[in-house]
Amino acid sequence: MKKFTSIVLSMVLALTMLAGCGSSGEKTPEQPKEPETAQTTPEAKPEGEKTQAKEGLKIAIVSSPSGVDDGNFNQDNYNGVLKFIESHPDATVTPVREETGDTAAAVQAVADIVADYDVIVCCGFQFSGIGSIANDNPDVKFILVDSYPSDAEGNEIECENVYAMQFAEQESGFFAGMAAALESKTKKVAVVNGVAYPSNVNYQYGFESGVNYANKKYDTKVEVVELPSYAGTDVTGANVGGNYVGSFADEATGKVVAKALIDEGCDVLFVAAGGSGNGVFTAAKEATDVKVIGCDVDQFNDGVSGSNNIILTSALKVMHMNVEKQLNAVLDGSFKGANALLKADTDSTGFVKEEGRHQLSAETIEKLDAAYALVKDGTIVPAANFNEITPDNFPGLDK
Repeated sequence: MKKFTSIVLSMVLALTMLAGCGSSGEKTPEQPKEPETAQTTPEAKPEGEKTQAKEGLKIAIVSSPSGVDDGNFNQDNYNGVLKFIESHPDATVTPVREETGDTAAAVQAVADIVADYDVIVCCGFQFSGIGSIANDNPDVKFILVDSYPSDAEGNEIECENVYAMQFAEQESGFFAGMAAALESKTKKVAVVNGVAYPSNVNYQYGFESGVNYANKKYDTKVEVVELPSYAGTDVTGANVGGNYVGSFADEATGKVVAKALIDEGCDVLFVAAGGSGNGVFTAAKEATDVKVIGCDVDQFNDGVSGSNNIILTSALKVMHMNVEKQLNAVLDGSFKGANALLKADTDSTGFVKEEGRHQLSAETIEKLDAAYALVKDGTIVPAANFNEITPDNFPGLDK
């Protein structure tokens, strides 16, 4: 059990209840939409229907509230399901969107459908409370993304039928920090976050670690800019600095924070702020010579601004690959419950370097690749929220 779990759940509940005001609170089967990268995935069906062929695994993917066509976190998980179905067309998938974002409603959405499916994929920390449901339904397999399961009291638990994956965001943040430092012309960069939950602080500390590494190894002389009025407070009440919008769904404040950083001279912004990041993107598009580093998935398409693109690269959590892997494990009988922390050693963290999807120089990619190998073998260990390492002093800083 982790002592922070109850605190995190309370904070999430308070914020998501506010976000859900005015909504009906009903969950509805969501119309599957064809992702950008799914040329060979099953054809989208009318709302309420399942993507299916003959009998096979019955899969539900539950998201809240932006749905599986959000072009980001949820869609990356959905792509993993669709990739599995591409190889096993007898399987079926039903997307379900819980529209309030409320943690209790998210758990209820799973409870309402648990008897109807073989596998339920739950997208996001708001589903951590499924532990009791999982224990009461041992024949159903659960894939929980970005959280570990908890019991009714909010204590972290492990379940034999739940594969729960979290990611070492600090590693992806590290590559973002390096990229920002190596590509900045003004020598001022920043990270904009949503709320100071551990995953977001991991991104922040990893980013700061990456900038410090580039400064030490390549003498980049880059400053990480922080606005004291937007400093974050983590789940223990500690001031973690950074630039926190205070919400994952406040585009207006995201734009205000980004504009203030741009006015301070920042020309590269790493954005880990959910929907609030849309405001950061807008501010960067309205500025001159400002680049953004996307988060979680490849956000190059979101960076289009006329004939230009503001995306420098994107820091990745490779969710689709791991969702597909666990569905294959369910099918072949090798599935095992676990609370897994996924890192570069399984290619689960990283950055975008695919041709046409970034604007990094060849020299920067070469340096990032060299650092990736050191992160992968454990030589470099970036700072994270609770790993008792700081961005100024971490293993591998002098490598």
